[in-house]
Amino acid sequence: MKLRKTTWTLLVLVLLFGGTVYFLTQDNNKQEALTQNQKKLFNFSRDDIQSLLIKTPKTILEFTATNNQVTPWQMRQPEAQIANAATVSFLVDLLVNGKSEKTFTVPIEQKKEYGLDLPQATITVYLKNQQTHQIILGKTDFEDKFLYAQLDPMNNQELQVSLVDKSFQYALDRDLSEWKQE
Repeated sequence: MKLRKTTWTLLVLVLLFGGTVYFLTQDNNKQEALTQNQKKLFNFSRDDIQSLLIKTPKTILEFTATNNQVTPWQMRQPEAQIANAATVSFLVDLLVNGKSEKTFTVPIEQKKEYGLDLPQATITVYLKNQQTHQIILGKTDFEDKFLYAQLDPMNNQELQVSLVDKSFQYALDRDLSEWKQE
């Protein structure tokens, strides 16, 4: 039984095509595995948030969620007035949807190396079910892509450090006027 030249050509093309598809799907599976390794920062939704307290070296900001669709956030501190919904929503989105790129444990004595001894910001989230969550933001990593952070800190001998998106820095590095509704 002899195969024609065109049959051999088609057979080789099918094998090449099949091999290409196989290797491309393997790359996609690796990407999915990497994405799954990223851990969600907190397990609450936007609707669960009652208030936010943001402490930076410059100021203390406090916001309370309202039931009003037009003005969903009220600034309580440093001034009592309507908050800029877009500015607060950007931060809330980071808290609700943010992921940790990597988490590792270091001795508590190394807190200064990650900027967690004098943090650039501490965000405390008060939920409607009376739970509280906190994120402490330290220095940027050596590649300047992520921030070192401590999530829901506990008083242990070891420090759990997470790498979070640098967007937190952009969300917080604002003038007071940007937090207020015009």
